Amino acid sequence: MPMKDRYNPPGAARAQEAASAIAVQALTWLASDMERIGGFLAQSGLGPGDLRARAQEPAFGAAVLHFVLSEDAMLLAFVAEAKLRPLDVVHALSVLEPPFDPDAPARRAP
Repeated sequence: MPMKDRYNPPGAARAQEAASAIAVQALTWLASDMERIGGFLAQSGLGPGDLRARAQEPAFGAAVLHFVLSEDAMLLAFVAEAKLRPLDVVHALSVLEPPFDPDAPARRAP
């Protein structure tokens, strides 16, 4: 009988997809306002032309959510428009950027 993979529990792929969708919503919301997207670009050090290429990187969604979570007013404005709860954004970040586990096996990018 095969062992269950404790690092890929059932539903992990669904949680990853949902978290990525929230990150995309957040990026779209940031991009809808020049001041917001300008703040994100300034903080991240990216240029407008870098967004499309970097958006494909796994850590990018986490960076977007970190930025949205950095200010209460921004978080509340985003969740109101996206019809989410602040906890949904926190959970999405924890899925996209799980805490470091020194006992987890090393994983290589596919």
